Amino acid sequence: MLYVVLVFLVVSFFLYVLLGGADFGAGIIELFSSKDNQKPIKKTVYEVMGPVWEANHIWIIIMIVILWIGFPATYNIVVVYLHIPLTLVLLGITLRGAAFIFRHYDAIKGDSQKLYDRLFRISCLITPIFLGMTFGALVAGDISLLENTPNLGFYEAYIHPWFQVFPVLIGCFYATLCSFLAAVFLIGEVADEERKMYIRKATAAIIAVVIVGFLVLVTGFVEGREFVVDFVKNPYAVAAVGLSSILLYPLFRAIRLGRVKRCRFFGALQIALVLFAAAITHFPNVIGTTSGKLDFMESLAPESVMNVLGWSLIIGGILIIPGFLHLLASFHRLKILEKEKQ
Repeated sequence: MLYVVLVFLVVSFFLYVLLGGADFGAGIIELFSSKDNQKPIKKTVYEVMGPVWEANHIWIIIMIVILWIGFPATYNIVVVYLHIPLTLVLLGITLRGAAFIFRHYDAIKGDSQKLYDRLFRISCLITPIFLGMTFGALVAGDISLLENTPNLGFYEAYIHPWFQVFPVLIGCFYATLCSFLAAVFLIGEVADEERKMYIRKATAAIIAVVIVGFLVLVTGFVEGREFVVDFVKNPYAVAAVGLSSILLYPLFRAIRLGRVKRCRFFGALQIALVLFAAAITHFPNVIGTTSGKLDFMESLAPESVMNVLGWSLIIGGILIIPGFLHLLASFHRLKILEKEKQ
């Protein structure tokens, strides 16, 4: 059952980065747009995200449950030593959700709309940044376990691992990926001049991703981060990045021509390659500490627990995934019918 659990974990992680990232990216695009463009973007974002945006959080819930039950040692380190950025992530998700609802369903459309708009846009930016910073802290190697260093201060134990240049840059890298995903997905939801706007934003987002990604590598080398050094030495990681770079050309071409399906395919493929390159660098040593790396596979729960977890995921997947796909298909069909009426 171990491999069943790992498949669910990997797929859930990928889908949350992809779909949840696109949701966050919509707010980032809105934040960095002119006032003239913010209004049509706001309308499009609601039409596209309104029915299904909350459903994407199912993937992060599945991830948390799998880590909590199946890999308790890994889960313990993450939630104890990185509880501050994770709390800020939860706060960002909550503020984003509240603002998203109130700016559309508030009975009085007054000055409060400006507050809701700001909350939505800013929370869409800071949430993926703190998510990325959490991942950056896991691979940076600066987490000091209290059992090995009992006299460690609060700052060194709970703030220093994630509040550094390297994790912050990884957070910014994920935020740029989110804006890229949102622009790519929104290209297929609009037409004419608005589509041209998203094409420009997708192009700008790709450039931002490349620049910030380069800064992550340079900073990692300058600071002597073992993760970055091993990343460059790992042939599979290098091959994934190389393939990702080669595929930038067909991606750019698909974006320029407004080819919706190709844009989304190459966009999702880019994310898959980036995640694969990052994961394969140290797997199964996914967490770096000052005492060494934590082997993900050595933090397993007992076999009996893994068996129950595996079967629960299979049964839950049979019940939940078809319903989720039906939800997406239903609202996609609804949008088509609304366009036909117009």
